[in-house]
Amino acid sequence: MRRYAGLIPLPMTSIQLTLPNGDVREYPQGTTGLQVAESIGKGLAKAAVGIRLGSAEPQSLQLPIDESATIEIITRDTPAGLEILRHSAAHVLADAVKRMRPKAKLWKGPAIDDPRFGYYYDIDLGDEPLTNDDLPELEKLMGEIIAEDHPFVLEELPRSDAKQLMADHGEDYKLATIDKIPEGDPITFYKSGDFVDLCKGPHVPSTGKIGNGIAVLSLAGSYFEGDSSQKMLTRIYGHAFADKKAMAAHRKNLEEAAKRDHRRLGIDLDLFNTMGELGAGLVMWHPKGGFVRHKVEEFWRNEHLKGGYDIVYSPHIARSDLWQTSGHLDFYKEGMFTGLDVDGEEYLLKPMNCPFHILMYKTKRRSYRDLPFRWAELGTVYRYEKAGTLHGLMRVRGFTQDDAHLFLREDQMGEEIERVVGFVLHILASFGFDEFEINLSTRPDKFVGEPAQWDKAEQVLADSLKKLGLEYEIDAGGGAFYGPKIDVKIKDSLGRFWQCSTVQLDFTQPERFDMTYIDSDGEKKRPVMIHRALLGSLERFFGILVEHYGGAFPVWLAPVQGVLLAVGERHAETVERMAAELRERGYRIDADTSADKIGAKIRHHLWQEKVPLVGVVGDQEVEAGTVTVRHRKDGDLGAMSANALADLLDRMSSERR
Repeated sequence: MRRYAGLIPLPMTSIQLTLPNGDVREYPQGTTGLQVAESIGKGLAKAAVGIRLGSAEPQSLQLPIDESATIEIITRDTPAGLEILRHSAAHVLADAVKRMRPKAKLWKGPAIDDPRFGYYYDIDLGDEPLTNDDLPELEKLMGEIIAEDHPFVLEELPRSDAKQLMADHGEDYKLATIDKIPEGDPITFYKSGDFVDLCKGPHVPSTGKIGNGIAVLSLAGSYFEGDSSQKMLTRIYGHAFADKKAMAAHRKNLEEAAKRDHRRLGIDLDLFNTMGELGAGLVMWHPKGGFVRHKVEEFWRNEHLKGGYDIVYSPHIARSDLWQTSGHLDFYKEGMFTGLDVDGEEYLLKPMNCPFHILMYKTKRRSYRDLPFRWAELGTVYRYEKAGTLHGLMRVRGFTQDDAHLFLREDQMGEEIERVVGFVLHILASFGFDEFEINLSTRPDKFVGEPAQWDKAEQVLADSLKKLGLEYEIDAGGGAFYGPKIDVKIKDSLGRFWQCSTVQLDFTQPERFDMTYIDSDGEKKRPVMIHRALLGSLERFFGILVEHYGGAFPVWLAPVQGVLLAVGERHAETVERMAAELRERGYRIDADTSADKIGAKIRHHLWQEKVPLVGVVGDQEVEAGTVTVRHRKDGDLGAMSANALADLLDRMSSERR
């Protein structure tokens, strides 16, 4: 058994650790990350929750460092630090549940990248379930465990001892997990006080380091292994932040997010639905939602045509051989629907568009002079998502990907990547998103292609981001199976980050499909391929837009830009005529000539229907030939003519946010 906890005796052998600023410091071999942080400063040591050595995954502060390396001290307020903090909070949550429900059986409790939650734990509660009424008590108990300040102690056990330990604790799901750990891989546990959990870590040095910025938020169901034929477990969601103030701000955001929930607003504003007899994970767009989608697509197509792209279309199904060649059947089969028998051959619904664009490329001989090709498609794809993961528009089984594939020479890679990333940021900013987090996702454990090609592709992406002056984080192992990628997360009006855009550099698919072009020397060469999505999918991006704007779309996207309101019956004719004139000029204007009181009409259209503008027409306005306009955010804009209202709509539409 190997065991690490706190400080250990230091041997005489020295190692050199290079700090992010380039300073090189010498330490005894076996020095812990916490000791390194303390040697730099007390403030850093207090804020530290983990370290990163070189490009490796973060590790616990309390572990010994055996070799010279570059070192990054990870603090609690950084994305990597919050992930460690949240994983540690999940451990404490499991401890608290076991104290409340001793018969509970644990499965897993990861930190997660979700705007609403920071972590969860899946637990079999048997015949002693928890309810929402139990969550405050559970949160209080977590606070007590944190206050007890138990050290997190890492222990590595042989497989037989690990299985015996979990059998002794009655942890059936942990035993199943151990069976899936490959032979030769370490089997590790973290212990805090009397509680022990099968876990790779990393964790903060002690439970006290988690602090008071925690919350237990909600309950849900989750199948073991995500398989609906397995037992349904209880998923307990929670969050953790660097401090109590940040947690309080998040709780406030959650309240606002509940008001903005796209599933509720989708019904309230009659935009879409995902229920009924259609089937799980499939979307029906209602007229208003369909119009907003139309405006998004219209803008997308126009910007692509201006940006040097060609628009293409591809089928929804293809023979299974195509997906074998592309590698999807080897790497993505579980995410694909079962096949269709067509004339004795198996056809599959497409999960991605890229193989079709490759086949288009191969329809004729290509020259180096032709490159690059930039082909874009709003292509509907189908992916089998587990029933428990479906969520409104955010996770569906049929969605339209705003896809593009670029085919180019190697000497064009840097220029095209910079061009694509700039285009990504332009499109996102046009929808009101101008704050981003960017990740460079590198080679995963399971990949195709040569490592040297991966290294080259990763370097091109890194160099392009640096040339554009964009800050980014490394997401080690987060690349697609065929190539590394740049992922862009957008920050919404509630401060939440959503993964939307991805730019992937691929040497592998051209090789698998034997793609070539004739170079200037007359020889055949392989093109390089860029996979690129800007919005991710129209469904998910629409859901994000609804929540970002709270359903109150800007004028250029709003399905109804304004409603003219008649104060009384005698004003109805004027209202109908003015609305018709504005509609003929291309503006989306409705008329409300109902007998409701004018105040009720204003509230209904501005605040319930979230229309950007209303115009009131009474005796005074009829006589003057004007309409008194009120803006949803800016209030009373005064009386204006129909022409002036049209000019206002033009100006507001051009703002695009």
